[in-house]
Amino acid sequence: MFRASVLALLVFLWSGSSAVAEPIRFALIGDTGYIPAYEIPDDDEHYLSLDDYIAAEAADWIDKNGSLKGFVLSPWVFESAVGSYMAASGLYPVARAAEEVCVDRGCDFGILLGDNVYPRGATLGTDGISDSRRFTDMLDRPYGRFLPEQTDFTFYTLLGNHDWYHSREGALAQWQYLQSHPRFTIPGFFYRIAPPQFAGEVELFVIDTQILLASTIVYEDKLDAEGREIVHQEREAFKDYMRPANAGEREMVQWLETSLAASQAKWKIVVGHHALWSGGGSKFEKARALRKLLLPALCRHADAYVSGDDHVLEAYTDDCGDARAPLPFLVSGAGSKRRALNQRFMAHQIKSNPQLKNLWSRGSVWGFAHLTLHDDAMQVTFFTTPADVSGRPVPEQTLRFQRRSAP
Repeated sequence: MFRASVLALLVFLWSGSSAVAEPIRFALIGDTGYIPAYEIPDDDEHYLSLDDYIAAEAADWIDKNGSLKGFVLSPWVFESAVGSYMAASGLYPVARAAEEVCVDRGCDFGILLGDNVYPRGATLGTDGISDSRRFTDMLDRPYGRFLPEQTDFTFYTLLGNHDWYHSREGALAQWQYLQSHPRFTIPGFFYRIAPPQFAGEVELFVIDTQILLASTIVYEDKLDAEGREIVHQEREAFKDYMRPANAGEREMVQWLETSLAASQAKWKIVVGHHALWSGGGSKFEKARALRKLLLPALCRHADAYVSGDDHVLEAYTDDCGDARAPLPFLVSGAGSKRRALNQRFMAHQIKSNPQLKNLWSRGSVWGFAHLTLHDDAMQVTFFTTPADVSGRPVPEQTLRFQRRSAP
């Protein structure tokens, strides 16, 4: 009798710990909403010939890297609605590739990292295009029908700077659409949420970095000819409707600190649109402003910060000046648009920030990341998908990080 009771207890404990130790898997996809027909190119981005398009791509590459060495031409289309050669979109190829990876490796949920609707977010029809059409093309068709056999699947979602472009009413229109759609979850512009099937294991802390940037001082990005940052006093201008509109928005940084400190989750993942470290060379002043606001709370409490905005795939760590495992910063912003890395800027950024390590970067691609949380380790695999728009997933790099927050 005694032995049977002990055996039953051991079986119970083993089965319980096994359930807790189940891996948590999710896809991380950013900046998905680009479709050329919806773009409004500036005059200097209106390319009537393919030669003009190629020349502009080459000039941008030289500006960032000093020569054409390693040049990668973005795939193109001639968009008759705009009358211009334009960069092709990876929206649907990336969605297909991510779904294939989720079927193969498993995904319990997904995260869309903002800039869901390019170029000006929801316009309330003021440009002659209905928001319902935009939402269908950019959200419902690629991601609103994702993993149809997995009925409890959801994308935790946030808004990016392009989603805020038109007006606060436009941002609210997209939020309301996402909130009402059965495949997306967005309780507010910023929120904390524990995926219900993993309560106690992982909690997401989603912040609206566009509101944060509009609430603080941000300087314009300027580099010298060698890719070094130029110190100056010219500020970025933000529309008044982007600024904090209520006490909750004004206190978002303190909310994040308090929420992280109070969380009992094993894994604490902070999610924002804008990257805090990236290598594109045109986002570093926004990153600097956000680091001033967010790094203290992140270093004290978080296990990772994940973002999009820069249209590249990257992984960094910041040692936070303490003895714990370094804090990972993951950039997954290649969900529909491509951006070349600025290699000269990246070299100066690493040299100027000894606490920072660049573990891996890939620009001029479409792609996304797949994450697995298991025990005290986080595994991140970055995938690209080819320029032939086949939507095939190509694994590029796998990295592992240790959990750093307290139990």
